[in-house]
Amino acid sequence: MTSVLGLAPVVPVVVVDDAADAVPLARALVAGGLPAIEVTLRTAAALDAIRAIAAEVPDAVVGAGTVVSARSVTESVTAGARFLVSPGWTDTLLDAMRTSGVPFLPGVSTTSEVVALLERGVTEMKFFPAEAAGGTAYLKALSGPLPQARFCPTGGISLASAGSYLALGNVGCVGGSWMLPADAIAAKDWDRVEKLAREAASLR
Repeated sequence: MTSVLGLAPVVPVVVVDDAADAVPLARALVAGGLPAIEVTLRTAAALDAIRAIAAEVPDAVVGAGTVVSARSVTESVTAGARFLVSPGWTDTLLDAMRTSGVPFLPGVSTTSEVVALLERGVTEMKFFPAEAAGGTAYLKALSGPLPQARFCPTGGISLASAGSYLALGNVGCVGGSWMLPADAIAAKDWDRVEKLAREAASLR
């Protein structure tokens, strides 16, 4: 199964309010060098956005974020999601993601959650909310006792802080939305999104 952590140094975390924006937004991100796109299931348009990107932007690797139930796992994969990301996990959710047939990143924010996933054979995880949960210092501390765990930190990360996360040996990529400013999306300024994506893609 493909690793989500190896797709790109930065995974844009996208909240789509209008499904009509999904394709041009995804094309701008891909053109800027960020092919892995996490569409969060926080809006009514999310599944339609995943469906549109999967159908019309072949160079994008579209995934679903904010996956919190077995039902959302099924709906996301049916819509065309090629990876799944959750803010946290339960045994039920983990079982659903495991059987989905696509790569997944269950969310963790404590050492015990990391150990519990390692116990279940899962070594790649989302660290969320990254900044609030201890940031780079916390992840660096985890690398000693738990070197087999690798992370995609997400939550509060900016262009200025992303590099310090990516420099850590146990970080494969970071998730963020700084390349998707609300005013650019509202104005449908896809050139600006592409420029910011290119800046993010050059971090590693």
